[in-house]
Amino acid sequence: MPGREIWAVGGGKGGTGKTFAAANLGVGLARMGKRVLLVDADLGGANLHTCLGAQPNTTLSDFIQGRVKDIRDVLVQTDIPNLALISGAQDYLEVANPKYTQKMRFIRRVHELDFEHIILDLGAGTSFTNLDFFLTAQIGILVVMPEPTSIENVYRFIKSAFYRRFKKIARDPEVKAVITMAMDEKNARGIRTPHDLIDHVTQINSDAGRKLQESVLFFSPKIIVNQVRSKDDITLGFSMRSACAKYYGIKVEYVGYIAHDDHVWRTAKKRRPLLLEHPYSRPAEHLQRALENLLKREELKLELVLAGAGG
Repeated sequence: MPGREIWAVGGGKGGTGKTFAAANLGVGLARMGKRVLLVDADLGGANLHTCLGAQPNTTLSDFIQGRVKDIRDVLVQTDIPNLALISGAQDYLEVANPKYTQKMRFIRRVHELDFEHIILDLGAGTSFTNLDFFLTAQIGILVVMPEPTSIENVYRFIKSAFYRRFKKIARDPEVKAVITMAMDEKNARGIRTPHDLIDHVTQINSDAGRKLQESVLFFSPKIIVNQVRSKDDITLGFSMRSACAKYYGIKVEYVGYIAHDDHVWRTAKKRRPLLLEHPYSRPAEHLQRALENLLKREELKLELVLAGAGG
């Protein structure tokens, strides 16, 4: 469908607010009059339907297992105009690790649906399922909290996703083997960053090295910092952007932050999206600003943050 975009919302660990962000970004787009589909791709731990107050009868597992042949039969129209949902897998543990062919069949069918925006809410961690879903999207969004474990895991996700992308591009079996080895941080060749990997691949196959170098230009994850309490928390996104450029050679874009606020957990208890329940709260305003940056392909401006604009 012309003009359609796939967004994937992921991160390194659970509890960072990925589902909260995905749900409210979807609501924000729907309120703009855009046709939006939210897909709970957190296989084995789905709860996007809870954030929307929905209770679907059919889920993604029904499609993956073949009980439902047409992906459109898994669609649920929510109470929110312009917003539909595909709920995640429930009560079937095997579906949490689908075969690659099953994943790609699902992605192909989703891409055929008539929506302007499709948002994938991914599970926690760097499983191949999460990485593959993340890499199918035009816009990859990572939600991070200002905590050491969350920051470390987002760095790991970015590097793992990049290596996974490398491996899909590579054709030379020896190059593929080097990429596989590099995914182990304790690998014998001392490959620690994408820079190191490109150097090693170039020594093996100069054409493959050039293609991998070019692929860097088309990999640009977006960062949203959640639960910020201070200006230092807000500037975390700028620090991560600089670190990724310096050590990975990857352009990461910082699109926004969300304030820590009691309105968030209160709306979660009510099973209502924040943008509908408390649209004028600080975190709702921050979400709206991040959404606008995503749509405009803009980043948060450091000078505005330092000046205290839009606190």
